[in-house]
Amino acid sequence: MIIIDQVQSYSNERSVAISIKAARLSARLLAKAMQAFLKKAKSTGEKHGSQSIKSLTKSGASLENVEIPGDSDINSFKKVARKYNIDFALQRDDTTDPPTNVIFFKSKDAKSMDLAFKEFSQSVLKDRENKPSIDAELERFKDIADAITPDVPVIPKDKGDVVL
Repeated sequence: MIIIDQVQSYSNERSVAISIKAARLSARLLAKAMQAFLKKAKSTGEKHGSQSIKSLTKSGASLENVEIPGDSDINSFKKVARKYNIDFALQRDDTTDPPTNVIFFKSKDAKSMDLAFKEFSQSVLKDRENKPSIDAELERFKDIADAITPDVPVIPKDKGDVVL
């Protein structure tokens, strides 16, 4: 008989404590206890990371929001938010010109959100500094093409005569 006495999950440490009352602990009994724990963990339905605004408000915490420009890479923000274990919801606001992205998050995550935004903004600024302008690259390639163009006679397509 399996009785799960205590189930604790610490989100910061990501550790789980399970206590089992049994006469003898076997591998089969341990496997059943783990299955019971996983079944119970699924039934709680607590989401983390990117989610809808509706599911974010279900927890009862007050929400904060931050607007970021629409041209920013949202996927890189998701990566940083996952690193800091932030529950957030993304919403695109197309009514403004240019469109912006609004990120909603729980107010209890404000400190970790500050750290995440610092890291995200540094990565965006670093990417912009490392990328040369397209016009400068185009001019550079034109100069290279002019330098390596050989002096080959041009043959018109409609005539067989060589023009020198």
